[in-house]
Amino acid sequence: LMREIPVPKLTFLLEIFSCVFGMTGRKSEHTTERGMNMSHETQMLLGLFLGIAIMIFLVMKTKTHTFIALLLAALITGLIGKMSPSDAITAIQDGFGNTLKSTGIIIGLGVMMGGILEKTGAAERMAYSFIKKIGSGKEELALGITGWLVSIPVFADSAIVIFAPLCKAMSRVTGKSVIALALALACGLQCTHVMVPPTPGPLTAAGMMGVDVGQMIIAGALMSVPILIAALLYAHWVGKKIYQIPREDGTYDRKEFKKEYLKSMDQLDEIMGSKKLPGLGESLAPILIPLVLILSKTVCDFAGVDKESFIYSIITLVGSPIVALALGTTIAVYGIGKDIPKDKLMNIMGDSIKDTGMIMLITGAGGALGNIIKVSGIGDVLGATVVSWPIPAILIPVLIGALMRLALGSATVAITTAASLTAPLITTLGLNPVLLAQASCIGAIAFSYFNDSGFWVFNGMFGLTEIKDQLRCKTAVSFVMTGVGIVELLILNMIWK
Repeated sequence: LMREIPVPKLTFLLEIFSCVFGMTGRKSEHTTERGMNMSHETQMLLGLFLGIAIMIFLVMKTKTHTFIALLLAALITGLIGKMSPSDAITAIQDGFGNTLKSTGIIIGLGVMMGGILEKTGAAERMAYSFIKKIGSGKEELALGITGWLVSIPVFADSAIVIFAPLCKAMSRVTGKSVIALALALACGLQCTHVMVPPTPGPLTAAGMMGVDVGQMIIAGALMSVPILIAALLYAHWVGKKIYQIPREDGTYDRKEFKKEYLKSMDQLDEIMGSKKLPGLGESLAPILIPLVLILSKTVCDFAGVDKESFIYSIITLVGSPIVALALGTTIAVYGIGKDIPKDKLMNIMGDSIKDTGMIMLITGAGGALGNIIKVSGIGDVLGATVVSWPIPAILIPVLIGALMRLALGSATVAITTAASLTAPLITTLGLNPVLLAQASCIGAIAFSYFNDSGFWVFNGMFGLTEIKDQLRCKTAVSFVMTGVGIVELLILNMIWK
């Protein structure tokens, strides 16, 4: 590269690099007047934007892993922002450790419990029970609610694979397009995966924003309802446009939709009746009990319970996310897993935890970037800059999250990045931190497309081979969901300060 650049230009670039990184205290005669007059604030913003740009380039155009790219972004941001190398490294380590301190244990417990639900058939039992409860003709609603609940402990991509056989069976016996049923499930999974703790993304956003986990659960659950309703309406509509029924041999019968194709659900009872599944109560307990315990602490805080009382001490203990999820996992082990041999049960939990290591590393790296922004003072400078943007301040994390999802594909990484960049701005923006945390999550729903693993899992499991059809499903519905979320944020921001 150096051989391709003329000597005068190369000298100029090297001197600019030296000046920016603070490697020399004198100005070169080759340095432009604009470069010499660069303010400290401008240099800090330059460091932030350059760090993020390099991160996106490394992830999209090279073989560099997202974890390493995030760490490099944090380091570059700090150095250009005039932090000393030792201070930058310390800030990265502190940010990494503090983030995992609040999320690492919870992520591990959540996936262990999710693995047991997957392997025992408890997740399938919940789906079938909801379908029976809601009734024939409301299959999309049943699967949407099922996905909404199941994705709290189970990763969305895994749940798509788990419930694919059920979606296909329902499609064959009811005559509804498998696309409508599967997309309804996927949207329910996406809502809670992105908006409701203890899934990693919203949990990390809550930690970075200093938001109580119970408040984050309530806000995410309530705000996700209109988003899910809009997504289900879209799924029902697109199921008629892409009408295909799975055959027993794994192929699909694609044709134009007609009302007479719809059938009753009696055959579904016959199919599910032949399977040995755990009961509904023991299937739901590992999910519902931790949620009730976590929410109980929030309720006590709102109700003004004496914080010195014994009752509050007990509720604070069992209502902490770590203890609540540990109890939920234990309930899963001794409830739906009671008949599984110990060695097999340990293997189930061990296999489940294997895939979480990289998630924890990426989450910690996002925290490192956020701490660099906080310690260096870039957050204050960025806050003073973005408040002048011609968009509502509440939409800033939405925009960041959407751009990160577009660039990186992972909703969790997008949430982590948006929250890390927005957290230092809470005081400057003067907005409700719960809404800012949810704004980071809502932005990350958008842009489910070619670099998203869930995009390909969905298409592969349900026979979508044409790009046009692929974009009409996961990609289009992600914009619908984000759009509804933006409307909610704008309304709530006017009344919830």
